[in-house]
Amino acid sequence: QVQFVESGGGLVQPGGSLRLSCVASGTIFNRYAMGWYRQAPGKQRELVAGITSAGATIYTDSVKGRFTISRDNAKNTVSLQMDTLKPEDTAVYYCNTAFYPSWGARDSWGLGTQVTVSS
Repeated sequence: QVQFVESGGGLVQPGGSLRLSCVASGTIFNRYAMGWYRQAPGKQRELVAGITSAGATIYTDSVKGRFTISRDNAKNTVSLQMDTLKPEDTAVYYCNTAFYPSWGARDSWGLGTQVTVSS
């Protein structure tokens, strides 16, 4: 059974930074693309950033230049460095394995980690 454990969220002021981490278990991690997704209150879950098994990356337009996704296959970990955070980045953030190239999520969701950007 695939499991994801996300961490690193919190409350931060606009312009601040956070680094999210996700540890995956129960899957052959290095075979799959990985994505960070987020869901804000009243909105659908959306892809924020993705990274292929080869290390190619993709970002939604609203976070380009501010967020950086990376992966460590030896540790089954995918990370999201978030800089210059804005109030509109407030959401619960989730990781998942992803179908490529559609970036739809493959597996069940973890609990996520809450990110709140507010002064």
